[in-house]
Amino acid sequence: MKASEIMARNVIAIRAEASVNEAVRLMLQHKISGLPVVNAADELVGIVTEGDFLRRAETGTETQRPRWLQLLMGTGKLADDYVRSHGRKVAAIMTADVVAVGEDAALGEVVKAMEKWRIKRVPVIRDRKVVGLISRSDLLRAFARAIPTVAATPAPEDDLKLRDLVQAEFDRLPWSMRNMISVTVENGAVDLQGVVFNVRERDALRVAAENIPGVKAVYDHLVWIEPVSGTALDLSPSA
Repeated sequence: MKASEIMARNVIAIRAEASVNEAVRLMLQHKISGLPVVNAADELVGIVTEGDFLRRAETGTETQRPRWLQLLMGTGKLADDYVRSHGRKVAAIMTADVVAVGEDAALGEVVKAMEKWRIKRVPVIRDRKVVGLISRSDLLRAFARAIPTVAATPAPEDDLKLRDLVQAEFDRLPWSMRNMISVTVENGAVDLQGVVFNVRERDALRVAAENIPGVKAVYDHLVWIEPVSGTALDLSPSA
């Protein structure tokens, strides 16, 4: 899936020379939490979000630091803080180093950027101009659209074929110790027996089985063995 397939196309942007009051008004009016910032040629030059208004003089929330810390930080950082808390133009408070992607970017690239930079939205650009915007809510909508496709996958006709599918999925997982796990299926219910050496593998194996079309239930009878001592630490089955 590509960025162009899920991005919002009617993007509301703001000029760098606009006032911070106008930015706030637009965000409240359209119920959005961020605005791409563009120049006179409509090229992306920054982004302003609700986080840029957390430390503002108007609300008495500007950053306050002890005198000794101010001396250590130097005047440059203090001056930057003052601009961000007192600036009247969007250019003064926006983030200039914007993380953006092209229209053909894979969705995985978008998600990776969100995780790496801890951001909630990524502008989509073409020739430096904003053509779309992907937010976390757009990813949720993409997920919701994908659910019917997964659910529509035909289930196998009998338990033997279903068992083969579960075993094949376990074989595909790089962390799965497939030779230590026994899989049986009866009336669509999967029973897992054997041992694991990491308790987190139990949950992962159960989830892997649950995602196979046709599986009605998964019964976990796996034994967790502590690898150093060889002691069975968890013998209680869970459904």
